[in-house]
Amino acid sequence: MIQGPLVAVVAGIIYYVSTEGNAKWGISTDHLVSVPVPEDMASFFGQFSFPNFSAIGNPDIWITGFTIALVASLETLLCVEATDKLDPEKRVTPTNRELVAQGVGNMFSGMIGGLPVTQVIVRSSANIQSGGKSKMSAIIHGFFLLISVMLIPTLLNMIPLSVLAAVLFIVGYKLAKPALFKTMYNLGWKQFVPFIVTIVGIVFTDLLVGIGLGLAVGIVVILIKSYQNSHFLHIQDKSNGKHRILMTLAEEVTFFNKGAILKELDALPENSYLELDVRKTRYLDNDIIEILEDFSEKAKNRGIDIKLISERGIVENPPSYIEFFNLRPKTA
Repeated sequence: MIQGPLVAVVAGIIYYVSTEGNAKWGISTDHLVSVPVPEDMASFFGQFSFPNFSAIGNPDIWITGFTIALVASLETLLCVEATDKLDPEKRVTPTNRELVAQGVGNMFSGMIGGLPVTQVIVRSSANIQSGGKSKMSAIIHGFFLLISVMLIPTLLNMIPLSVLAAVLFIVGYKLAKPALFKTMYNLGWKQFVPFIVTIVGIVFTDLLVGIGLGLAVGIVVILIKSYQNSHFLHIQDKSNGKHRILMTLAEEVTFFNKGAILKELDALPENSYLELDVRKTRYLDNDIIEILEDFSEKAKNRGIDIKLISERGIVENPPSYIEFFNLRPKTA
């Protein structure tokens, strides 16, 4: 079955040929695909050029190369994620192997004066829509491109760029339908805000800036979540005339959680009974241990009893939290 992109390309070529020379409706050559048209095989291979290694000491070369490598790697990883979601069989692409293959391909491409190689979602989407299921679909796709550039460059140069832009719009719409925005919104602001910031940044700046903005916002959201989820409080009924409060620390408690835990400890009512459960905690930052050490003195003055529950047993009003936790391996 003839696919939509192919129909659009054929229609674009027909329109160009039909309106060629028309000042009003014709398409300027500036708005057409432009690939070199070799006269023979010698001129075709003459387009390849060997790198100029005398410029290897130029710092601008290294900066440009690093920037291209970073952008290309990010684009490839994003395309891998999108392609895996489009795959009917829901297979998972090994990202490390994909990046190694991209690096090897770029080395060979650079040796003959070619452009950087990345995974492209349009090509992957076209392969999936055409029924491609194996690695051979991408390899055959590449050979078709090579054969087309060698045999029909004149025909390729009749394709309007607007047609290719329309194909990109369709692929982009399929990857980011309005339903996706609704789904991300329903997941909560912690998922929706980084998502929107990334999209806006990419649209109005470029890929690298957009991803950087999204990562920055994502890190802030992670810190906020870490701050909020450092501990869990459960206030129970009075026992022996004292409020019984259970505080369970999270699996990892870092210095980011210092303010939240300190606030909760200072808010404990006088003459209360605190059960501090650290059985699930695998990492406890030294800053948190110091907070507990300082609070133990405050607790005595405020009539607060503390029961420390750990994997090593239960201790009532530990004399020193620093000594207690130093006896435990930090990752235990």
